[in-house]
Amino acid sequence: MTTRTVTVSDFQTRLPQILSMVSAGDVIILSEGDQPFAKIVPIIKHGKQRIAGLNKDKIKVGSDFDEALPDDFWLGSR
Repeated sequence: MTTRTVTVSDFQTRLPQILSMVSAGDVIILSEGDQPFAKIVPIIKHGKQRIAGLNKDKIKVGSDFDEALPDDFWLGSR
């Protein structure tokens, strides 16, 4: 993945080429003068679709899962 900075005027004149770069995985930062103000990033598609219930009964949650943590956890033990 490559990050490229493009001015607004370049973006307007080279839109098809810039969109091709984004489709190929590049990140485009739009700038006005020296100030960047927007980022165009590709949408990443994952190869596998998640299946609900695939690992049913393989994960155990403790009975105290939602109880408050002890003060030692927050304050650190010395």
